[in-house]
Order: sequence, then C-alpha cells, then structure tokens
Amino acid sequence: MVLLVHNSILPQCRKIRVLMAEKRMLFVLKEENPWNLSKDIMKINPAGELPIFIYDGNIIAGNYAITEFLEETYTQNRLIQGNNKERAEVRRLVDWFDNKFYRDVYQYIAGEKIYKRFVLRQPPESKRIKAGINNLRFHLEYIDWLVERNNYLAGAELSMADISAAAQLSIIDYLGDVPWEDYKNAKLWYSKIKSRPSFKDILNDRIKGIYPSKHYADLDF
Repeated sequence: MVLLVHNSILPQCRKIRVLMAEKRMLFVLKEENPWNLSKDIMKINPAGELPIFIYDGNIIAGNYAITEFLEETYTQNRLIQGNNKERAEVRRLVDWFDNKFYRDVYQYIAGEKIYKRFVLRQPPESKRIKAGINNLRFHLEYIDWLVERNNYLAGAELSMADISAAAQLSIIDYLGDVPWEDYKNAKLWYSKIKSRPSFKDILNDRIKGIYPSKHYADLDF
C-alpha cells in the first residue's frame, strides 16, 4: 500500500498529490494537523514536516525527496525531463514556487487567514494580507511572461514547475485573493492545469469553516 501523510492546506502536499495522480498511482491519504503532529509522525520525520510518503514499510519525508523519488521510480509521465539545461530550468522554477512564492505570498495570505484564525485564534492583519497580494501580483506577472513564451512555465509541455506553481496558487485561489482578470495568460494557464484529471481531488478539498471562492472548482472560471 502507498500512503501519503499530508494536509490539504499545505501546497507541498497538494503538489505531491497531483504528481502522484499524473503518474496514475493508487494511494491512500492520511490527514495530519501540520501544527500539532502526532507523536507517531514525529518519530517518522523528526523535522516535523509534511508530506511523508510511505510504501512497503519504507519512508520518504519531504516534498523534494518525494518528488525526485517518484520521478526516478515511476518513469511514466515524467515531469522533469529534457536535456540537462531544460531539467535545470524545471528545477529552478520548482524552487521558485516552493520557496519564494511560499514566502512572498502563502505565508502572508494563508498565514493570516488560516493559521492565525485556527491556531492562534487571532484576527488577520490586513496589512500583511495586502502585502501578500502585492507580492502575488509580481508572481502573476512572471507567470504571464513565462506562459506567453512557452505555453507552460518551463516549455511547451506540462512539467513539475506547473504543478508546483498551481499547488501554491490553488490555496490562494480558494481564499479568493487571486486577481485573475488582470493576468489573462496566467488565467488561461491555470485553467488548463485545473482542468487536468490529476487536479480533480484538489478542487474537492474544503477548509473547515472557510468557503471557497465561487470559481474555485469551476474549470472555466
């Protein structure tokens, strides 16, 4: 059995779920609270981070390790491919969205609207949300520029870069904070990504106590 320990509000977990679906893998999900991990999970991964991939008694922790393992093991539908320069570009963009976007946008917007509400029991700080949205516009401009030239983020075909970016954006879109109408190329690109069968389960995710934006699961916005 393949088990993915995850949480649906973490983009790193969404990224791995979409990757596994693209590779047509059968797997079971186990939800864990990222802010209060069980002792069993801490024993498995002392870093205290999700996701965790478990198969046949083997454990792989961390989204980068899982990504590379899946790419090397399940070679169908590779999402990091091409020559060495092209693969490096995919990895550069994966790092951009997994880290820079996460710091610039997710931690500001989701941190205020989700973490503060459910963990700290505090009201969100509007200045931080506005800062996150301003940062988001910078990233959307970059996506607009990339897809205008490449069709997808790293080239003509879907890659791990697209999955990483869409996993991050999907949560911000759930919260209704993506100004899609100002970024036509990015909007068309995201529509293509969320129309893929691998994204179906992501669009069914719900955050308890927070309703998704009206267009969240609408494939045509």
